[in-house]
Amino acid sequence: MPPSCPVGILSTILQRTVTLHPSSSVGSPLDMTLLEGSIGVEDLVLLEPLEQESLLKNLQLRFENKEIYTYIGNVLVSVNPYQQLPIYGSEFIAKYQNYTFYELKPHIYALANAAYQSLRVRDQDQCILITGESGAGKTEASKLVMSYVAAVCGKGEQVNSVKEQLLQSNPVLEAFGNAKTIRNNNSSRFGKYMDIEFDFKGSPLGGVITNYLLEKSRVVKQLKGERNFHIFYQLLAGASAQLLKALKLERETSGYAYLNQDVSRVDGMDDASNFKAMQNAMTVIGFSEEEIRQVLEVTALVLKLGNVELSDEFQANGTPASGICDGRGVREISEMVGLNSEELERALCSRTMETAKEKVVTALNVIQAQYARDALAKNIYSRLFNWIVKRINESIKVGTGKKKKVMGVLDIYGFEILEDNSFEQFVINYCNEKLQQVFIEITLKEEQEEYEREGIPWEKVDYFDNGIICNLIEHNQRGILAMLDEECLRPGVVSDSTFLAKLNQLFHKHAYYESKVTQNAQRQYDHTMGLSCFRICHYAGKVTYNVNSFIDKNNDLLFRDLSRAMWKAQNPLLRSLFPEGDPKQASLKRPPTAGAQFKSSVAILMKNLYSKNPNYIRCIKPNEHQQPGRFSRELVATQAQYLGLLENVRVRRAGYAFRQGYGSFLERYRLLSRTTWPHWNGEEREGVEKILRELSRSSEEVTFGKTKIFIKSPKTLFYLEEQRRLRIQQLATLIQKIYRGWRCRTHYQQMRKSQILISSWFRGNRQKKRYGKIKASVLLIQAFVRGWKARKEYRKYFRSGAALTLADFIYKSIAQKFLLRLRNNLPSTNILDKRWPAAPYKCFNTANQELQRLFHQWKCKKFWDQLSPKQVETLQEKLCASELFKGKKAAYPQSVPIPFRGDYIGLQGNPKLQKLKSTEHGPVLVAETVKKVNRGDGKTSSRILLLTKGHVILTDAKKYQAKTVIGLESVAGVSVTSFKDGLFCLHLSEISSVGSKGDFLLVSEHVIELLSKMYRSVLDTTQRQLLVTVTEQFSVRFKESNVVVKVIQGPTGNGNGKLSFKKKGSHSLEVTL
Repeated sequence: MPPSCPVGILSTILQRTVTLHPSSSVGSPLDMTLLEGSIGVEDLVLLEPLEQESLLKNLQLRFENKEIYTYIGNVLVSVNPYQQLPIYGSEFIAKYQNYTFYELKPHIYALANAAYQSLRVRDQDQCILITGESGAGKTEASKLVMSYVAAVCGKGEQVNSVKEQLLQSNPVLEAFGNAKTIRNNNSSRFGKYMDIEFDFKGSPLGGVITNYLLEKSRVVKQLKGERNFHIFYQLLAGASAQLLKALKLERETSGYAYLNQDVSRVDGMDDASNFKAMQNAMTVIGFSEEEIRQVLEVTALVLKLGNVELSDEFQANGTPASGICDGRGVREISEMVGLNSEELERALCSRTMETAKEKVVTALNVIQAQYARDALAKNIYSRLFNWIVKRINESIKVGTGKKKKVMGVLDIYGFEILEDNSFEQFVINYCNEKLQQVFIEITLKEEQEEYEREGIPWEKVDYFDNGIICNLIEHNQRGILAMLDEECLRPGVVSDSTFLAKLNQLFHKHAYYESKVTQNAQRQYDHTMGLSCFRICHYAGKVTYNVNSFIDKNNDLLFRDLSRAMWKAQNPLLRSLFPEGDPKQASLKRPPTAGAQFKSSVAILMKNLYSKNPNYIRCIKPNEHQQPGRFSRELVATQAQYLGLLENVRVRRAGYAFRQGYGSFLERYRLLSRTTWPHWNGEEREGVEKILRELSRSSEEVTFGKTKIFIKSPKTLFYLEEQRRLRIQQLATLIQKIYRGWRCRTHYQQMRKSQILISSWFRGNRQKKRYGKIKASVLLIQAFVRGWKARKEYRKYFRSGAALTLADFIYKSIAQKFLLRLRNNLPSTNILDKRWPAAPYKCFNTANQELQRLFHQWKCKKFWDQLSPKQVETLQEKLCASELFKGKKAAYPQSVPIPFRGDYIGLQGNPKLQKLKSTEHGPVLVAETVKKVNRGDGKTSSRILLLTKGHVILTDAKKYQAKTVIGLESVAGVSVTSFKDGLFCLHLSEISSVGSKGDFLLVSEHVIELLSKMYRSVLDTTQRQLLVTVTEQFSVRFKESNVVVKVIQGPTGNGNGKLSFKKKGSHSLEVTL
């Protein structure tokens, strides 16, 4: 029995003994099994002491051990790991699907499962609120929630189609709404709320997406190190050349003023493949090809607008005006979307003011025209994004007649405090104030309802109510947003300064409002407060806002001339984005401000959230550099303050930190009392009271409800856990003692039985073996005796040795017949005839092979004796060619039957060529016309090549004068291709006088013969073997530099050996066959 067996049995016994069956109540904040073997505190409600430092220390400890999720009751805190962790996928989905919220480690799947099960089983509409800084992982968290819900809900063709459409909305919205920022490579620059609608079975029917406050200023300007929205880079990188031509775009991002030139690519992000994924996602959602084309045309229009350059001009009366520097950009835009270029140019450079009685056209100066151009670009992109969201909603919407349940997922910006906070940060922080208000009110409401159900008196909880801050911002008559709208709408001189003065006058006594004026009135000095700033004391800390551009950003005006110009476009999508441009629908009424629109959207969102059961995910960014394993305590402390984590814990612990059903509590802690252990047959509440009475716990620490026990301090819970741990150790020791005794007794009994059985089998087997040996010996002796008697009886009838004589005679007769038959059937004396008769018997195989070898050698000797010295020389040259080129060069097989001539230019019969022969160089072995390749430009020129025993001579083909004489000792090697061409390179040693000029690249029609004879000449002259390299790519030395020659076979190459040379740069020559 293995040594690990006791531990395994003990573990099984303890699991069966003390397994906790957690209550399904949502109010139960912790399954106590999490305290065993957990890293840090898995639920911050049980954190002791409850301080910022201990909270950060606990988060850091869990993060460093790759535990990124922590609970605050039913709130999930998620720390971005910046790496892929093996805690996701179908295996973990199935695991968390079968357990309740607190039964396993904290995980986003647990929260998603709790929300989905509450929606499906209890028929409660749910919402999941995901907040945090940019880069904290909000988008990934929303994807994980949606993927979990898609995995656990129903199956079917229609259901799968709906799930696919919901999931494919992410790539589209990320392409048009996400961008690279300093903090995050895929930062959502808009808020998103998605309602996923289900039927009564829990299968998805569709959904509705609501977007909030797209950061459209990014369209025209980005900070250093940031990018514009992903779609622009995806379009330029992933679109085909044909599509780019149709959109009048170029692939390089450097050609567009609206794209930051510092950062055009993002590590780990493939814009081209993302563009294809975005197009596929739009097709899955239901966009038609025409709609996709129109969307891309409008996107290209925004890019092209940034390249419209404006210049200073003056009217006849000297008034400053503006004009288009180069009309090409405007014409391309007009052609692409079907606009009148002159009308568009006029709308960009002038403005029409209308009253009830007259119209006045005013020329815009350069600054005003640039503002109008950028405002148009921002409005087009913002309206395009809203149209895409609306179009997705049309595809995934649910019919009005179907009864449905709803789960909302809110992915929205977290609380922001930047160095320079403007209008965007103001409305974002206002939204977070409202979300904090919802959290506190709903949490306290749940606590109060549970207290009433359990019959426990409700005591007022002391907490910070941020309603006064919300009222400061959103009050209809005296709120900051109302004052901003009033300042934007009133006549007269309006500026950011007058707006700040109005705030100072209205809120100078407000406890949560500060400015330079209010500080001076109270005789306070703060150098961080600027003259154009005001400060609000939010729940997460004080934030100083700079009022510059508040008026412009709140107005968000677009001149009517531009709206009318866009409405006249032939592109249906662009036309639909500007309905106010229709003269029939023209209105002099001022459109609502950005602040008013956002306030209205937040109000609708809050009403939506109040109607659902909320679930919270607080996302935290551990460091600014997106590095895995790095935890910046200062950064996390700031985010913990913004997210109000400590405030959340205090609200949770305002009454009782822990509550649990009597049955679950008794099941876990019954081993602490001799009365309830091991069995308790009474009422569950009575058993719990007996346990706590024997442990002498104070009545102030414990309160008994109708179905649950409530514990005020985590210390009491930790005391119970410690007592339980000690008791388990005692029980484990007892179980181990009993088990070890039982195991020893059982082992002894098994050993005794085994010994008796083995002894009996051994004795029996030994006797069987002894009997078998005796029997075998007797049979052997009997066999020998019978054989001896038989041989003695028959020996007198036969002569001794007759058998050997007969055998020898028979063998010799067979051998004689074999040799005589072989003599009469010998094959021909042709050395190429490989025929040979087979041996009649296997015993003659060796002798037959040896005879065949001797006969072949005799034929070869006879053939060799008949050859003349010239024929011997020719065969040796052919043998050398075979060794060098057989199986390596395609031209070799054609050269085998053709004899080597040596003289291919008529050297003997031409008097002009006689002077080329020189006695000092020796006899000429090869004389032929070759082509010398110029290494500089690839052109060829004819040369006569003479090969002697000691030299290679290159001669002018026209003047018959020696150009170059190369000693064979200077030839270092030869490179030749494997094709049927005659290209080869003579590599010369650098130390020789000729070799200092470089190598020679030549083309010969008899390259096999030339190189074979050169190889033999080098061997005879220098007693070394010439290195012949067969390759398609080799290097040719040219004075101080090298040229790489690459030989390729062209697409129409038929192997006829014709070559074409093409220079590729300064160091490469391409030869096409």
